[in-house]
Amino acid sequence: MSGWTVEAAKTWYAVRAWPLGCNFIPSTAVNQLEMWQAATFDPVTIDRELGFAAGVGMNAVRIFLHDLLWRDDPDGLLDRIETVLGLADKRGIATMPVFFDSCWNPAPVSGPQPLPRPGVHNSAWVQSPGMAALEDPSSRPRLEAYVRGVVGRFANDRRVLAWDIWNEPDNGPEVAQRDAATLAAKAALVKPLLADAFDWARAAGPSQPLTSAIWSGDWSKLDRMTPIQQLQVTSSDIVSFHNYDKAEEFARRVAYLEAFERPILCTEYLARPRGSTFQAILPVAKAAGVGAFNWGLVRGDTQTNLPWDSWDSPYVDRPAGAWFHDIFNADGTPFDPAEPIFLRAEAQSSV
Repeated sequence: MSGWTVEAAKTWYAVRAWPLGCNFIPSTAVNQLEMWQAATFDPVTIDRELGFAAGVGMNAVRIFLHDLLWRDDPDGLLDRIETVLGLADKRGIATMPVFFDSCWNPAPVSGPQPLPRPGVHNSAWVQSPGMAALEDPSSRPRLEAYVRGVVGRFANDRRVLAWDIWNEPDNGPEVAQRDAATLAAKAALVKPLLADAFDWARAAGPSQPLTSAIWSGDWSKLDRMTPIQQLQVTSSDIVSFHNYDKAEEFARRVAYLEAFERPILCTEYLARPRGSTFQAILPVAKAAGVGAFNWGLVRGDTQTNLPWDSWDSPYVDRPAGAWFHDIFNADGTPFDPAEPIFLRAEAQSSV
């Protein structure tokens, strides 16, 4: 099923303000399921923390859904999405929902979620779909109903910025389990489902663009990308990517993607100890017209303020140094007071 033309994508982007935002999960949620399930859905915290985003000039957020939410309570999920869209829109923020995700725990279970592991970055995040569903052909109708149902409900909703079909589809479980054979076997299962998911979303008739971000490897030419990356880029109406490197590498990646002549969004960046900072990245992104979504807003149960190396060596009895991701404490005080000032200036200068 064909997507948008280059001209249609450019026209869509031309009338929008420069997208400046973050990946958002409330500080009270340890993962996607805890954010959205009825028992732990926390609109009061969501509203307050979206206020922090609006206060620094952000106009967009990327949020992660989960297929088990649809399986267990489709009407409730749609109602809660409606609530979040309304809370965000009230503050001038558009929303980019993400349907599927290949990162971290491959065996998600709905219901009460585990407490965060002390000292560990994003210790309870879960894949969607989990490996059991990914390996089971009988799960396809349910996954199709999920994508079609959510897109169909909000297909013409101006509060939705875009639909992110799959987060890092060629990623995998925890670092210690990411051997080549495991990732290759998973990729063989993911690729046909990724193609179907794009088709399911498109068949629901959205007025918003579809995308899925590439995140690693050689992007210098299409034929140097992996088969999954080729599918992501050629199926996307707008191109998106992730990059946690310094400004020079960020700029190099953008230059590669400009060959597709479509609007570009960086839907993940910000790793302060690696040189991926607001001050380094945003001037490059804005000069290139690339929208930018950093990872994390408020330090909370995901613990993404901690470095990636906490997966192997938790920060329990030692200082973690500069925050890796995130901007604010739960009370609204920033990790670095200079960052909100810089963000507001960047947002205002783009108007």
